[in-house]
Amino acid sequence: MQRIENLMKAKAIELLENGTVNRVLGWTAGDFYYDNTPAIFNSKEEIEKSFVYNSFCGANLSKYLVKERKNEGKILVFLKPCDTYSFNQLVKEHRVNKDNIYIVGIECQGHLSIEAIKAKGIDGVVGLEENGEEVTVKSIYGDKTVVRGEVMLEKCLSCKSKKHVAYDELIIVNEMPEADSMKRFSKVAELEAMTADERFAFWKSELSKCIRCNACRNVCPACTCTKCVFDNPESGVDAKANADKFEEKLFHIIRSFHVTGRCTDCGECSRVCPQNIPLHLINRKYIKDINEFYGEYQAGADTESKAPLTAFTTSDIEPGSNLKEGK
Repeated sequence: MQRIENLMKAKAIELLENGTVNRVLGWTAGDFYYDNTPAIFNSKEEIEKSFVYNSFCGANLSKYLVKERKNEGKILVFLKPCDTYSFNQLVKEHRVNKDNIYIVGIECQGHLSIEAIKAKGIDGVVGLEENGEEVTVKSIYGDKTVVRGEVMLEKCLSCKSKKHVAYDELIIVNEMPEADSMKRFSKVAELEAMTADERFAFWKSELSKCIRCNACRNVCPACTCTKCVFDNPESGVDAKANADKFEEKLFHIIRSFHVTGRCTDCGECSRVCPQNIPLHLINRKYIKDINEFYGEYQAGADTESKAPLTAFTTSDIEPGSNLKEGK
C-alpha cells in the first residue's frame, strides 16, 4: 500500500507542476489513523505533508466533484474501480463536467472496516502491516493479526466489479482479484426468503436506529438535488428528527425510490451510517429486481445508456405481474 501511495503522490505532483491540473482530490489523515477523509490539495508542499492512501481510504471521491465543478481549472481525482461507476452516472446526469476532470484510476484490493476490526476486540488502532490475506493491526494495546477478508468493508466484500469504467490513466501495482458476483445479492436473497412479517420486523428494527443525521444522503453520489424534499418546508416531510415511528421508514424508503435505477451500489450509505444500518440492502433489492424484470443493467457502466425506469417499451413488466411464473 505504501508503494501505491508514493506513486499517487508522485503523479499528483507531476500533474500539478506541468499544469495539467490546478488541484487534487484525494485523502488526508483524520484525528485517528483509521479516520482518513477526502481533501483538496493545491500544492506540492500540501501533498508531501498531508496526502495519505491506505486501507482506510474507502470513501468514494466522486460525490465531492459535484461541489468542485463550481471552481475554475481542472481537478485531478483518484478513483477506485467502484467509484468510476458513480462518476459516469454523475456525468450522465450532467452533475459534473468530464472535460474539467482528470481521472487516475487506482487499484483496490478491498478496504477495511474499523467496526469489523473493533468487533475482533481490537481498539486504539495506530497502524497496519499488510501481507496478502493477513493484516497485522497495530494498536496501543499491542499487535494482532487478522484475516483481511474478515475485516473488510461490506461494500468490498460484495464488490460488483474490479474494472475501471472511466479513467485517463491507471496506477495498478498488484493484480486485482475478480469480483465475486455471487456474494452481491446473497443478503438480499436471505431477506426475500423471509415472510412479509419477518421482513417488516427486520427493517422496523434496523430503521428504528436512524437518528436522521443525513450522512447517507449527503455522501450518496445519486443524491445531488439542489433542494432535497426533506429540506423543503413546503413538502410536509422536512422534519430534522423523527417525529414518530412512521417517519423512520418514510425517509429511507423515499430516498431509495429517488435513486432507483441510478444507484451504482457503491455502498457509501452503509459505510458512513453511525448506526450501522445496512441501507445498501434496500437499494440492492431494487437493483436485483430491475435485473430480473428488465434484464441486466448496471448504473454508471457508461455515460449514454438510459436506465430501465426512464424509458418505456411494450414488453415492460406490468404491475402485479409475477415474472418467475411468466405472467
